[in-house]
Amino acid sequence: MTNDIYIYVVDLPSAINEIVTPCSFGFTIYINARLSKHGQLKAYNHALWHIEHNDFEKHDVGEIERDAHEGVK
Repeated sequence: MTNDIYIYVVDLPSAINEIVTPCSFGFTIYINARLSKHGQLKAYNHALWHIEHNDFEKHDVGEIERDAHEGVK
């Protein structure tokens, strides 16, 4: 698997800033188009945090999000 990252800005429900999914060549990040440009950048950085910290190998979602929100400021 390579580390390609595909990014799409799409309409998502307002409660969702971004979605990250593994794919065959790396990861796909969906950023909420309803966010401001600053909000989209924060969402992108949050998604990158998950990728860089191998969060898709972990199982405790609460711990994953707590660590990500502390690390991305």
